[in-house]
Order: sequence, then C-alpha cells, then structure tokens
Amino acid sequence: MAVSGRFVALVVLGLVPVLLFPGWPTVLAVGALLLALVCTDALLAGTPRHVEVLRAEPGNVTLSNTAEALLTIRNNGNRRLRGTLRDGWQPSAGAQNPVQSVDVPAGESRRLAVLLRPVRRGDLKSPHVTFRSFGPLGLAARQRTIGCPGSLRVLPPFHSRRHLPSKLRQLRELDGKAAVQIRGAGTEFDSLRDYVRGDDVRSIDWRATARRSAVVVRTWRPERDRRVVMILDTSRTSAARVGDEPRLDTGMEAALLLGVLADRGGDRVDLVAFDRRVRARAGSTGQGDLLGRLVQAMAPLEPELIEMDWPALPAQVRAVSPHRSLVVLLTTLDGGAPEEGLLPAAERLASHHAVVVAAVRDPQLGTMLRERSDAAGVYRAAAAERALLQRAAVTAELRRCGVEVVDAEPHQLPPRLADMYIKLKAAGRL
Repeated sequence: MAVSGRFVALVVLGLVPVLLFPGWPTVLAVGALLLALVCTDALLAGTPRHVEVLRAEPGNVTLSNTAEALLTIRNNGNRRLRGTLRDGWQPSAGAQNPVQSVDVPAGESRRLAVLLRPVRRGDLKSPHVTFRSFGPLGLAARQRTIGCPGSLRVLPPFHSRRHLPSKLRQLRELDGKAAVQIRGAGTEFDSLRDYVRGDDVRSIDWRATARRSAVVVRTWRPERDRRVVMILDTSRTSAARVGDEPRLDTGMEAALLLGVLADRGGDRVDLVAFDRRVRARAGSTGQGDLLGRLVQAMAPLEPELIEMDWPALPAQVRAVSPHRSLVVLLTTLDGGAPEEGLLPAAERLASHHAVVVAAVRDPQLGTMLRERSDAAGVYRAAAAERALLQRAAVTAELRRCGVEVVDAEPHQLPPRLADMYIKLKAAGRL
C-alpha cells in the first residue's frame, strides 16, 4: 500500500486540533480517524492483481529518431481502476512520458503510447511496468509490478549517407555509365573506339587497327565482382571517445559508407566485428538490402575491454575470403604496441590481399598543437606533437609493407576511405 500527497495534506490538517486541544486523547482520536480513512480508501481501490498489460514491440529506430512503445491495459476485475502506470525503460531509451494516468472501467481496456527518443545505440530494454491504483479519496493506493518485457533496437545513424551520391557518381564515371570516361582506368576490357589525341599508345589494338583505316584503342573498366572484407576492431581501443562519440561508432560510419558504395559498384562485401572472437558478421547475399543487414549487425556492438588478437586476424580473413580481396582494417594507430600487433598482421595480410588501414585521428591533437599561450599549453602541444609523430612513424612502416593508410578526423574518415576504394578500383588493384 502507498500513500499520496493528499494523505500528507490531511495529516497537516489533523495537526490543527492537536495544537488547539493538546493531549493524548486528541492525538489518538485524530490518528484513529486518519487510519480509518486510509484503510477505507485502500480497500475501495481497485486491485492491481486484475490488471493485464500487453505490449506491442516498438521494433527498430535509427539513433536521433523517435519511436512509440504501445501498452494495452485491461481491467479484468469488478471495480474501476484509477491510478498511474510507469513503463520501466532504461534512461538511455529517452522515455518522454514514462508515467501516465490510467482510468479503466471494469472489463474494458485502454491503450497508452510511451514516446521514446533514444540517446545511444544498441538494444534498450524495459523489463516491467508498475501500476499504482488509487482509492476514491486519493489518500492511499495499491501497487504492483508486472513483468512485461520490451526491447527497442537503436540502429547506427549513418550520417555519412550524405556522401553517397557524389561517390556513386565517381564510381559510375569509372564504370563507363556516365558521360565522362576516365582513360586507362580499370583492367577489364570494355570496348573499342577510335584513337584520340592524348590516349595511351599502349592501349592501341593493332589487330583491330589493321582491319580498319583508323587507329583503334581498347577501353577498360574497373573490375566487378571483387571481394571487400571489412574488419571492425571492437577491442578496448575502440572504447576511446573521439569528439562526442566512441571510436567504434566512427568506424561504423566509415564501414557503412564503404559497404554500400562497394555493393553498388558490383563488389561482394563482408563485415566482421572482431577482437578475440567474432562479435558480428554480415555481408552480401545476392538478395539486396546490404545496408539493412549491416546496421542490424552493428547495432548491438559494444567495445570489449580486452586486447585485440592480432595473430588470429589473417585466419579470420581467410575464413571469409580465401581469394585475393580488399581488406579494410578499421582500427587505431595509437593503441598498444603496433610493432607487436597491427604491423605484423597487416604485413601478413598484404602478402595475399590489398590492405587498407583506416584510423580515426582525434581533432583535439590539432587544437593542442596551436594553443601555446602558457607553460601548460606548451607541454600539451609537445604531447600532441609526440602522438602525431608516432602515428606518422606507424603510417610510414605500414606503407613500407605495401599497406594503404587513411588517417583522418571523425567527419573526414568515411569519405576519405570511400575515395581510397575508388582510387584502388580505378588503378585495378582490387
């Protein structure tokens, strides 16, 4: 049984006769009257045991969007139920109206809608609802917690989608589907055409030229049906916050843009989220909707506070694609000892695949370099300079091994990684 604000106000009023007529008889009389009113009100309240709550799952929603959790409350008792119902969503679900008033006549149902505006990605849950039934006087209430589990999957926002049209336009130009044609791009034969000034003489088809009165050159197109394997690092280094989000979320944005772009370019795409074991896997199946499979696989991912198992990485790539592929490692350049982890693994992969390492750089490093107004600022600038030099040294070592590196700030990483894919595709290196 619970008491309400009306009961508190009644107690305050009950102090008036006690103050006017002090003594134990007055106190006992007032106390007995209050107790009788509260007990009567509680007995007249509808019992929550007869409440049945049904939940309609809100399904999926993209981060920063809203969803509705629908609850149906049915009164199976003989008394009218008046009270409040609280839906127990976790705070990150952003429930705007979790507590609502309820008035359900006997034998009837009412539907409530709880507006959710989630503030983080992942699977958010509500394990139960709590119903509080007040008596006719509103002095006391009966309360019951009812198990009614619900869940909401919050998908990655894919803010880098805005870059997709321009990158697809560049890809179509390479593929010969637009008016602009890039001479010499790709390695697959496309067609023959007349020679024009500026064409590479190595593209001349001498046999076709001998059959005609004009010089004829071959045109090429980028390879299609290649394999793109994206490895998303979910180890402890992915938990570091860069800007206003974890490094893992920035890697997801870059993987989504690259995955959709490569899929539209006719290549087969696979995603593996890995640290010491595979946390998620998704890829092209020939049935379309690659984006839907990628966001569903990424949504529940969280950084794991363990070290990355770099020696096991080549075997994971080989299990996905035994043939030559473009392997993209979405990881970091400044975590742990790269000479013992990232560098040996990238070198082993580069012996069989085209490898790209994509890493997010903290924009705060650039800010620290410029702020040298006091002694503390100078020390911070020195630390930032040292961090950038270490990243540059790791980048140089990776490139010596034949690995391409994309090191950029969060908002720049997705488009720059897409540009690297287009560059490799144009050069016929996939």
